[in-house]
Amino acid sequence: MTLVPAADAVESGRLREQLATMTTEAYRPELADIDRLPTLDIARFMNAEDATVTTAVAARLPEIAAAIDGVTARMARGGRLVYAGAGTAGRLGILDASECPPTFNTDPAQVVGLIAGGPTAVVSAVEGAEDREDAARADLDALALTADDVVVGISASGRTPYAVAAVRHARALGALTVGLSCNEDSALAAAADHGIEVVVGPETLTGSTRLKAGTAQKLVLNMISTITMIKLGKTYGNLMVDVRASNEKLKARAHRIVSLATGARDESVETALADSDGEVKNSILTLLASVDAPTAARLLQDAHGHLRKALEAAAA
Repeated sequence: MTLVPAADAVESGRLREQLATMTTEAYRPELADIDRLPTLDIARFMNAEDATVTTAVAARLPEIAAAIDGVTARMARGGRLVYAGAGTAGRLGILDASECPPTFNTDPAQVVGLIAGGPTAVVSAVEGAEDREDAARADLDALALTADDVVVGISASGRTPYAVAAVRHARALGALTVGLSCNEDSALAAAADHGIEVVVGPETLTGSTRLKAGTAQKLVLNMISTITMIKLGKTYGNLMVDVRASNEKLKARAHRIVSLATGARDESVETALADSDGEVKNSILTLLASVDAPTAARLLQDAHGHLRKALEAAAA
Protein backbone atom coordinates (compact mmCIF):
# COMPACT_ATOMS: atom_id res chain seq x y z
CA MET A 1 0.00 0.00 0.00
CA THR A 2 1.30 3.44 -0.99
CA LEU A 3 1.34 5.87 1.90
CA VAL A 4 0.51 9.52 1.31
CA PRO A 5 3.07 11.82 2.97
CA ALA A 6 1.58 13.62 5.96
CA ALA A 7 2.25 17.06 4.46
CA ASP A 8 0.48 16.09 1.22
CA ALA A 9 -2.48 14.69 3.15
CA VAL A 10 -2.82 17.92 5.11
CA GLU A 11 -2.64 19.99 1.93
CA SER A 12 -5.19 17.76 0.22
CA GLY A 13 -7.55 18.13 3.16
CA ARG A 14 -7.11 21.88 3.18
CA LEU A 15 -7.89 22.08 -0.53
CA ARG A 16 -11.02 19.94 -0.12
CA GLU A 17 -12.24 22.29 2.61
CA GLN A 18 -11.53 25.27 0.40
CA LEU A 19 -13.40 23.84 -2.59
CA ALA A 20 -16.37 23.01 -0.38
CA THR A 21 -16.89 26.74 0.26
CA MET A 22 -16.96 27.73 -3.43
CA THR A 23 -20.24 28.17 -5.26
CA THR A 24 -18.66 26.92 -8.49
CA GLU A 25 -18.01 23.58 -6.76
CA ALA A 26 -21.35 23.25 -4.96
CA TYR A 27 -23.34 20.03 -5.29
CA ARG A 28 -26.97 20.26 -6.36
CA PRO A 29 -28.91 17.32 -4.89
CA GLU A 30 -31.99 18.21 -6.94
CA LEU A 31 -30.03 17.13 -10.03
CA ALA A 32 -29.07 13.72 -8.68
CA ASP A 33 -31.32 12.04 -11.26
CA ILE A 34 -30.48 14.26 -14.22
CA ASP A 35 -29.00 11.26 -16.05
CA ARG A 36 -32.48 9.67 -16.08
CA LEU A 37 -34.19 12.62 -17.76
CA PRO A 38 -35.11 12.80 -21.46
CA THR A 39 -32.55 14.58 -23.62
CA LEU A 40 -34.88 17.51 -24.34
CA ASP A 41 -35.49 18.10 -20.63
CA ILE A 42 -31.76 18.22 -19.92
CA ALA A 43 -31.24 20.59 -22.83
CA ARG A 44 -34.04 22.85 -21.58
CA PHE A 45 -32.56 22.91 -18.10
CA MET A 46 -29.06 23.76 -19.33
CA ASN A 47 -30.44 26.47 -21.59
CA ALA A 48 -32.32 28.02 -18.67
CA GLU A 49 -29.15 27.88 -16.57
CA ASP A 50 -27.15 29.59 -19.30
CA ALA A 51 -29.72 32.39 -19.45
CA THR A 52 -28.73 33.40 -15.89
CA VAL A 53 -25.12 34.08 -16.86
CA THR A 54 -25.79 37.42 -18.52
CA THR A 55 -27.49 38.65 -15.35
CA ALA A 56 -24.44 37.68 -13.30
CA VAL A 57 -22.19 39.54 -15.75
CA ALA A 58 -24.48 42.59 -15.67
CA ALA A 59 -24.00 42.82 -11.91
CA ARG A 60 -20.28 43.36 -12.46
CA LEU A 61 -20.41 45.86 -15.33
CA PRO A 62 -18.99 48.78 -13.28
CA GLU A 63 -15.93 46.69 -12.35
CA ILE A 64 -15.58 45.47 -15.93
CA ALA A 65 -15.78 49.01 -17.32
CA ALA A 66 -13.16 50.27 -14.86
CA ALA A 67 -10.81 47.47 -15.85
CA ILE A 68 -11.34 48.19 -19.54
CA ASP A 69 -10.51 51.87 -19.06
CA GLY A 70 -7.28 50.79 -17.39
CA VAL A 71 -6.45 48.37 -20.21
CA THR A 72 -7.15 51.05 -22.83
CA ALA A 73 -4.90 53.59 -21.14
CA ARG A 74 -1.99 51.12 -20.99
CA MET A 75 -2.40 49.88 -24.55
CA ALA A 76 -2.63 53.46 -25.82
CA ARG A 77 0.89 53.87 -24.44
CA GLY A 78 2.08 50.85 -26.38
CA GLY A 79 1.45 48.24 -23.69
CA ARG A 80 0.26 44.69 -24.19
CA LEU A 81 -2.75 42.75 -22.96
CA VAL A 82 -1.76 39.38 -21.50
CA TYR A 83 -4.21 36.68 -20.41
CA ALA A 84 -3.04 33.99 -17.99
CA GLY A 85 -4.98 30.95 -16.87
CA ALA A 86 -5.07 27.18 -16.61
CA GLY A 87 -7.33 24.66 -18.32
CA THR A 88 -10.54 26.09 -19.74
CA ALA A 89 -9.72 29.56 -18.43
CA GLY A 90 -6.35 29.54 -20.17
CA ARG A 91 -7.88 28.28 -23.41
CA LEU A 92 -10.48 31.05 -23.35
CA GLY A 93 -7.72 33.63 -22.97
CA ILE A 94 -5.82 32.15 -25.91
CA LEU A 95 -9.01 32.12 -27.99
CA ASP A 96 -9.67 35.79 -27.32
CA ALA A 97 -6.04 36.74 -28.01
CA SER A 98 -5.92 34.78 -31.26
CA GLU A 99 -9.00 36.55 -32.62
CA CYS A 100 -7.54 40.05 -32.22
CA PRO A 101 -5.12 40.08 -35.20
CA PRO A 102 -7.69 39.16 -37.86
CA THR A 103 -10.45 41.28 -36.29
CA PHE A 104 -8.51 44.40 -35.33
CA ASN A 105 -5.25 44.06 -37.28
CA THR A 106 -3.24 43.98 -34.06
CA ASP A 107 0.26 42.61 -33.94
CA PRO A 108 0.19 39.06 -32.49
CA ALA A 109 2.43 40.30 -29.69
CA GLN A 110 -0.08 42.96 -28.58
CA VAL A 111 -2.63 40.55 -27.12
CA VAL A 112 -1.14 37.35 -25.73
CA GLY A 113 -2.64 34.26 -24.12
CA LEU A 114 -0.64 32.21 -21.61
CA ILE A 115 -1.79 28.81 -20.39
CA ALA A 116 -0.35 26.70 -17.58
CA GLY A 117 1.56 23.86 -19.18
CA GLY A 118 2.32 25.74 -22.38
CA PRO A 119 0.96 25.11 -25.90
CA THR A 120 0.43 21.40 -25.25
CA ALA A 121 -2.18 22.28 -22.62
CA VAL A 122 -4.38 23.93 -25.25
CA VAL A 123 -5.50 20.51 -26.51
CA SER A 124 -4.43 18.14 -23.73
CA ALA A 125 -4.43 18.30 -19.94
CA VAL A 126 -0.97 18.79 -18.46
CA GLU A 127 -0.94 17.22 -15.01
CA GLY A 128 -0.06 19.58 -12.18
CA ALA A 129 0.52 22.57 -14.47
CA GLU A 130 -2.06 24.78 -12.77
CA ASP A 131 -0.27 24.42 -9.43
CA ARG A 132 3.06 25.77 -10.68
CA GLU A 133 3.47 29.31 -9.48
CA ASP A 134 7.07 29.36 -10.68
CA ALA A 135 5.92 28.61 -14.22
CA ALA A 136 3.58 31.60 -14.17
CA ARG A 137 6.42 33.89 -13.16
CA ALA A 138 8.73 32.39 -15.77
CA ASP A 139 6.11 32.74 -18.52
CA LEU A 140 5.68 36.43 -17.74
CA ASP A 141 9.42 37.03 -17.45
CA ALA A 142 9.83 35.55 -20.92
CA LEU A 143 7.63 38.40 -22.18
CA ALA A 144 9.84 41.02 -20.50
CA LEU A 145 6.80 42.53 -18.83
CA THR A 146 6.76 46.31 -18.33
CA ALA A 147 4.66 48.82 -16.39
CA ASP A 148 2.73 49.61 -19.58
CA ASP A 149 1.40 46.06 -19.84
CA VAL A 150 -1.80 44.54 -18.44
CA VAL A 151 -2.12 40.99 -17.11
CA VAL A 152 -5.56 39.44 -16.75
CA GLY A 153 -5.59 36.36 -14.55
CA ILE A 154 -8.51 34.04 -15.32
CA SER A 155 -9.75 31.35 -12.93
CA ALA A 156 -13.28 30.13 -12.28
CA SER A 157 -12.42 29.17 -8.72
CA GLY A 158 -10.34 32.28 -8.15
CA ARG A 159 -7.70 30.19 -6.39
CA THR A 160 -5.73 28.59 -9.26
CA PRO A 161 -2.06 29.01 -8.24
CA TYR A 162 -0.87 29.71 -11.81
CA ALA A 163 -3.35 32.55 -12.32
CA VAL A 164 -2.92 34.06 -8.87
CA ALA A 165 0.88 33.93 -9.11
CA ALA A 166 0.77 35.55 -12.55
CA VAL A 167 -1.25 38.48 -11.22
CA ARG A 168 0.90 38.91 -8.12
CA HIS A 169 4.13 38.80 -10.13
CA ALA A 170 2.81 41.21 -12.76
CA ARG A 171 1.64 43.67 -10.12
CA ALA A 172 5.01 43.53 -8.41
CA LEU A 173 6.59 44.50 -11.73
CA GLY A 174 4.29 47.51 -12.02
CA ALA A 175 1.92 46.14 -14.65
CA LEU A 176 -1.81 46.73 -14.33
CA THR A 177 -3.60 43.57 -13.20
CA VAL A 178 -7.12 42.20 -13.51
CA GLY A 179 -8.45 39.13 -11.72
CA LEU A 180 -11.44 37.43 -13.34
CA SER A 181 -13.12 34.71 -11.28
CA CYS A 182 -16.55 33.24 -10.56
CA ASN A 183 -16.47 33.11 -6.75
CA GLU A 184 -16.76 35.88 -4.19
CA ASP A 185 -13.84 36.85 -1.95
CA SER A 186 -11.37 35.09 -4.24
CA ALA A 187 -7.61 35.19 -3.85
CA LEU A 188 -7.34 36.19 -7.50
CA ALA A 189 -9.51 39.28 -7.16
CA ALA A 190 -7.73 40.26 -3.96
CA ALA A 191 -4.35 40.05 -5.70
CA ALA A 192 -5.37 42.26 -8.63
CA ASP A 193 -5.80 45.99 -9.13
CA HIS A 194 -9.19 45.25 -10.65
CA GLY A 195 -11.11 42.28 -9.27
CA ILE A 196 -14.05 41.00 -11.31
CA GLU A 197 -16.06 38.25 -9.63
CA VAL A 198 -18.93 37.01 -11.79
CA VAL A 199 -20.83 34.64 -9.50
CA VAL A 200 -22.84 32.28 -11.71
CA GLY A 201 -23.65 29.72 -9.03
CA PRO A 202 -23.27 25.92 -9.02
CA GLU A 203 -22.87 24.10 -12.31
CA THR A 204 -25.23 21.53 -13.80
CA LEU A 205 -22.39 19.02 -13.47
CA THR A 206 -20.75 19.56 -10.11
CA GLY A 207 -17.49 21.46 -10.52
CA SER A 208 -17.59 21.49 -14.34
CA THR A 209 -16.64 25.13 -14.71
CA ARG A 210 -16.36 24.93 -18.47
CA LEU A 211 -20.15 25.44 -18.37
CA LYS A 212 -21.66 28.62 -16.83
CA ALA A 213 -18.35 29.86 -15.46
CA GLY A 214 -16.69 29.37 -18.83
CA THR A 215 -19.52 31.20 -20.56
CA ALA A 216 -19.24 34.10 -18.12
CA GLN A 217 -15.48 34.33 -18.62
CA LYS A 218 -15.92 34.34 -22.40
CA LEU A 219 -18.47 37.15 -22.18
CA VAL A 220 -16.17 39.28 -20.03
CA LEU A 221 -13.15 38.65 -22.24
CA ASN A 222 -15.26 39.63 -25.26
CA MET A 223 -15.94 42.94 -23.54
CA ILE A 224 -12.35 43.56 -22.48
CA SER A 225 -10.82 43.07 -25.92
CA THR A 226 -13.66 44.49 -28.03
CA ILE A 227 -14.34 47.65 -26.01
CA THR A 228 -10.61 48.30 -25.63
CA MET A 229 -10.19 48.11 -29.40
CA ILE A 230 -13.20 50.40 -29.92
CA LYS A 231 -11.61 52.94 -27.56
CA LEU A 232 -8.29 52.63 -29.41
CA GLY A 233 -9.94 53.57 -32.71
CA LYS A 234 -9.97 50.11 -34.21
CA THR A 235 -13.59 50.56 -35.29
CA TYR A 236 -15.70 53.20 -37.00
CA GLY A 237 -19.08 53.00 -35.34
CA ASN A 238 -19.72 49.28 -35.24
CA LEU A 239 -17.67 48.55 -38.35
CA MET A 240 -14.39 46.62 -38.11
CA VAL A 241 -12.34 49.10 -40.10
CA ASP A 242 -9.03 47.55 -39.02
CA VAL A 243 -9.99 44.09 -40.26
CA ARG A 244 -7.11 42.26 -41.94
CA ALA A 245 -8.25 40.99 -45.35
CA SER A 246 -6.17 37.80 -45.32
CA ASN A 247 -8.59 35.54 -47.20
CA GLU A 248 -11.39 35.81 -49.76
CA LYS A 249 -14.12 36.08 -47.12
CA LEU A 250 -12.33 38.91 -45.35
CA LYS A 251 -11.63 40.67 -48.65
CA ALA A 252 -15.35 40.60 -49.36
CA ARG A 253 -16.02 41.86 -45.84
CA ALA A 254 -13.52 44.70 -46.31
CA HIS A 255 -15.33 45.75 -49.48
CA ARG A 256 -18.67 45.65 -47.68
CA ILE A 257 -17.36 47.68 -44.73
CA VAL A 258 -16.06 50.44 -47.02
CA SER A 259 -19.37 50.42 -48.87
CA LEU A 260 -21.41 50.64 -45.66
CA ALA A 261 -19.25 53.44 -44.25
CA THR A 262 -19.25 55.57 -47.39
CA GLY A 263 -22.26 54.60 -49.49
CA ALA A 264 -19.94 54.57 -52.50
CA ARG A 265 -20.53 52.45 -55.61
CA ASP A 266 -18.71 49.14 -55.99
CA GLU A 267 -16.34 50.53 -58.62
CA SER A 268 -15.27 53.41 -56.38
CA VAL A 269 -14.81 51.07 -53.42
CA GLU A 270 -12.61 48.73 -55.47
CA THR A 271 -10.50 51.64 -56.67
CA ALA A 272 -10.10 53.04 -53.15
CA LEU A 273 -9.07 49.64 -51.77
CA ALA A 274 -6.59 49.11 -54.60
CA ASP A 275 -5.04 52.57 -54.12
CA SER A 276 -4.80 51.99 -50.35
CA ASP A 277 -3.27 48.49 -50.56
CA GLY A 278 -6.44 46.97 -49.14
CA GLU A 279 -6.46 49.14 -45.99
CA VAL A 280 -10.09 49.68 -45.03
CA LYS A 281 -9.59 52.82 -42.93
CA ASN A 282 -7.52 54.50 -45.61
CA SER A 283 -10.06 53.63 -48.27
CA ILE A 284 -12.93 55.10 -46.25
CA LEU A 285 -10.94 58.26 -45.63
CA THR A 286 -10.10 58.73 -49.30
CA LEU A 287 -13.77 58.43 -50.20
CA LEU A 288 -15.32 60.47 -47.39
CA ALA A 289 -12.68 63.22 -47.29
CA SER A 290 -11.90 63.25 -51.03
CA VAL A 291 -8.15 62.91 -50.45
CA ASP A 292 -5.60 60.70 -52.14
CA ALA A 293 -4.16 57.58 -50.53
CA PRO A 294 -0.85 59.12 -49.31
CA THR A 295 -2.76 61.99 -47.67
CA ALA A 296 -5.13 59.54 -46.03
CA ALA A 297 -2.20 57.56 -44.66
CA ARG A 298 -0.63 60.73 -43.21
CA LEU A 299 -3.88 61.88 -41.64
CA LEU A 300 -4.41 58.50 -40.00
CA GLN A 301 -0.86 58.44 -38.71
CA ASP A 302 -1.29 61.89 -37.19
CA ALA A 303 -4.57 60.73 -35.63
CA HIS A 304 -2.92 57.60 -34.17
CA GLY A 305 -5.19 55.42 -36.25
CA HIS A 306 -8.50 57.00 -35.16
CA LEU A 307 -10.59 57.35 -38.32
CA ARG A 308 -13.02 59.88 -36.83
CA LYS A 309 -10.16 62.12 -35.73
CA ALA A 310 -8.59 61.85 -39.18
CA LEU A 311 -11.88 62.81 -40.82
CA GLU A 312 -12.16 65.84 -38.50
CA ALA A 313 -8.62 66.87 -39.39
CA ALA A 314 -9.32 66.52 -43.09
CA ALA A 315 -12.39 68.73 -42.77
CA ALA A 316 -10.61 71.43 -40.73
